[in-house]
Amino acid sequence: MFKNTSKSILCITTALMGTWMNAPLHAEDAEKAKLPVSAEAKPATDMTDADAIAKKLANPIASMTSLPFQNNFDFGGGPDGDGFQYKMNFQPVIPFSLGEDWNLITRTIVPFIYQEDVIGKTSQNGFSDTTFSAWLSPSEPTASGWTWGVGPAFLIPTGTNNFLTADQWSAGPTAIALRQTKYFTYGALVNQLWAFSGANNRDSVNQMFLQPFFVYLPGGGWTIALNTENTYNFTTNQFTIPINLMVNKMFKIGKMPAQWQLGARYYAEAPDNGPEWGLRASLTLIIPKS
Repeated sequence: MFKNTSKSILCITTALMGTWMNAPLHAEDAEKAKLPVSAEAKPATDMTDADAIAKKLANPIASMTSLPFQNNFDFGGGPDGDGFQYKMNFQPVIPFSLGEDWNLITRTIVPFIYQEDVIGKTSQNGFSDTTFSAWLSPSEPTASGWTWGVGPAFLIPTGTNNFLTADQWSAGPTAIALRQTKYFTYGALVNQLWAFSGANNRDSVNQMFLQPFFVYLPGGGWTIALNTENTYNFTTNQFTIPINLMVNKMFKIGKMPAQWQLGARYYAEAPDNGPEWGLRASLTLIIPKS
């Protein structure tokens, strides 16, 4: 049933975001978000308020509270190649100041999944496992413009369906490094997870995640992002490599700054019965500092 309505969901999501895509981001909203406000006297080439927020969003460890709702639609999986999966990742980013020189940036990813014809001719739905990461990061970039962060990552078995969980507690290190200029952001994020407790009748979690990313900021609150979200499962010796191309735009919900994202992906590598291509539609809310 969900497969027959997936196109309708995508159309509705696109329409809702499209109604907001041209809404301006005013100076008072940037002030509430504690971001710099551009003076009217500055040349048109200077960063606008929307661009300043978009640049922070391009940095996964920026000191800014955000609430992304990421909707993923994957097609072409399953034994007959006609499987469908919908995954909604709720992934709040919450920073904590550790004095003048250091920040602790936390990100929690809580996935909800609906899929059909992926595992045989059946359907499953429910929450999958939660990933929590925390990066200790300097509050200012280096003289050459690089920002970095290191810390722990955890996989928490919160899945509500046996087919949607590893059913194991896992942990390991995570790190990120990136550089930002006026128009570009580029870098990479990596983590490695090993199981340390949980079900013994499952394959032990031994998994690396590597995400190189490149973001172009042309101005006007727009950004264009290219990344790969590579996963390597050391237990099965299997890569999953989706290549994502996404367009983002700042807008407002009332007086709250927000960003919509639309994109597509191609799976350069996937496990047997894995998907072939997918779509992404995201909404990110920016929470101003009090």
